[in-house]
Amino acid sequence: MKIGELSRETGVAVRLLRYYEAQGLLTSHRSEGGHRHYDPEAPATVGRIRTLLAAGLPTKVIRELMPCFVGDGTELQACVLDHLRTQYAELDSRIADLTRAQTALGDILEASTRAAIHV
Repeated sequence: MKIGELSRETGVAVRLLRYYEAQGLLTSHRSEGGHRHYDPEAPATVGRIRTLLAAGLPTKVIRELMPCFVGDGTELQACVLDHLRTQYAELDSRIADLTRAQTALGDILEASTRAAIHV
């Protein structure tokens, strides 16, 4: 399957597919003319990449997890559960940081709005 076909089938831009390949998430074989050709399982691989990206995982972590999938779905081997839990905890921490920042910005906005009304 050529890169354009993979792009059409998955709905992922060609540029992103090249990026996934550069990051070691997706593999292709080159024809004699230098064109990329992907194996039949490439659409499923792209789907997994997209699922993990949507879960907030960085490409470095995704690269480590790619060999650990079980079957055709998004289930991963039990040996990576600690890794996933660590990523989950880090995401929780970032959410807490963002919530505090949102509250602080809301307080500033509210105070500034009150001050503008009294001017």
